[in-house]
This record gives sequence, structure tokens and C-alpha cells, in this order.
Amino acid sequence: MMKVVAVSVSSEKGVKKNNVPEITVVVDSGVENDAHAGLSPQRQVSLLAQESIDIMVRQGLTLAPGDFAENITTSGLELHVLPLGARLKIGPEAVLEVSQIGKICHHGCSIRQTAGSCIMPTHGIFGRVIALGRIRPGDVIAVET
Repeated sequence: MMKVVAVSVSSEKGVKKNNVPEITVVVDSGVENDAHAGLSPQRQVSLLAQESIDIMVRQGLTLAPGDFAENITTSGLELHVLPLGARLKIGPEAVLEVSQIGKICHHGCSIRQTAGSCIMPTHGIFGRVIALGRIRPGDVIAVET
């Protein structure tokens, strides 16, 4: 089953995000109360699969959801192979549209400094908010391509 493992926010950019009980995604903005909200129409919400995080864990790192600064950690869904434009219905209300696959890591990335590499540039994705909604751990994800 494709589902949300964790939801995370931070009050500043370039740091790990803190896990919270729920987030609200807002059309044309992103995650309410997150440092990245309203900054980029292409990168409103960041997502990373737990399975991708596990790749780094197998290299000996101790990691948790939010450590790659992702807003939503998922399970059961290979995010980085989704096509641009695919829509993710998350929980009862929220809808995101895949707007970017991967990113360029900044030089201050704490994961890259610790491990020498990072999975966010190749496995992380970004979405644009299509429909407002609350997202919580355990919410089911449906893919509409």
C-alpha cells in the first residue's frame, strides 16, 4: 500500500525538518508554516520515499524522516520514476502534481558532508499543490497519471 510515513516542516531553509502530526498544503504556496512556503512554484512540496532513505541507512547512517529536508516521507511508492505531471492524491483532500524530479544539492548539505553523497538529487521529487488539504502519517496515496 502506498502511504505517508511522516510529514515534516522547518522554520529555516537548509536544515533537517521536524516531524509533526500533520501538515496543510496550500494551493500556490506549499506547506503551511514551512520555510519554503511561497518561494518556488516548481518546488512547493518535497517528497522522498522511505525506501530511498533506507539506501543511505544501509551505508551505515542513522537517519529519520525529515533528515533530507523532505516535507513528506512515503512508503510503497517509487517516487523518482513518476512522470512530470502525475498527480498524487494524498489522504481525503490534498492533491499534488509532480513538478520536478531531483534537485541540485547545496554545498551546506549536512547529509552530503556526513556521508559523502545524498539521495535527494536523484530520488527526491517536488510537487505543486493542486488541491488544499491536510496530510498525516498513515494517509493513503493514490497516483493519477
